[in-house]
Amino acid sequence: MLKGGVCVDFASCFPIWDKLTKDQQDLLLSRAEKRSVKAGTVLHNGNLDCLGLLVICSGQLRVYTLSSEGREVTLYRLFERDICLFSASCVMPNIQFEVIVEAEKDSAFWILPSCLFKAMMEESAVVANYANQLISSRFSEVMWLMEQIMWKSFDKRLAAFLLEESQLEGTSVLKITHEKIANHMGTAREVVTRMLRYFQNEGSVRLTRGTVEILDEKALQQLAQ
Repeated sequence: MLKGGVCVDFASCFPIWDKLTKDQQDLLLSRAEKRSVKAGTVLHNGNLDCLGLLVICSGQLRVYTLSSEGREVTLYRLFERDICLFSASCVMPNIQFEVIVEAEKDSAFWILPSCLFKAMMEESAVVANYANQLISSRFSEVMWLMEQIMWKSFDKRLAAFLLEESQLEGTSVLKITHEKIANHMGTAREVVTRMLRYFQNEGSVRLTRGTVEILDEKALQQLAQ
């Protein structure tokens, strides 16, 4: 069932629901736990944390990793109807992938116990295939990000990031700090500040405390491409 564009029951949010047997559906409904969290809540922290499979109902989650120096870089984000598989990392013993999952906005989601999802993967080709598709999709996103970091200049990456944020938030006035941008992009705050000031001198953005306002979207689009 949908309400106001948001899936409000487990069946409408779980992508392969219609491919499951009645017994599997009943089992999932009996074990799924719905939870709501505030923005900033860390839901999963590394391989030793096996919270369970997350099925996003509403909000926005950020999946990121940390360097040995403690520098963050956003790998991807999760939105309504997305599935977070790496929060159930114990079902994938051969994959060592240290990530942190944090709520960027107030969010609601269902949690499926890791042991339950692992058992369903072992007995159901449908579930196993879907899990493999999820893993492949996420690794593709991570590889794409690595290519961007390695081969694309920072000014182009920053322009693309600002445009993406503007689209996500539905506004040209972004309430975001230079530090937060740096955390998303895996760089130092000073690097972000220098480039934003360059953008401001070029007339593409206007900077105020805690805010980046996009003034020339077309210029940023041309740079990002």
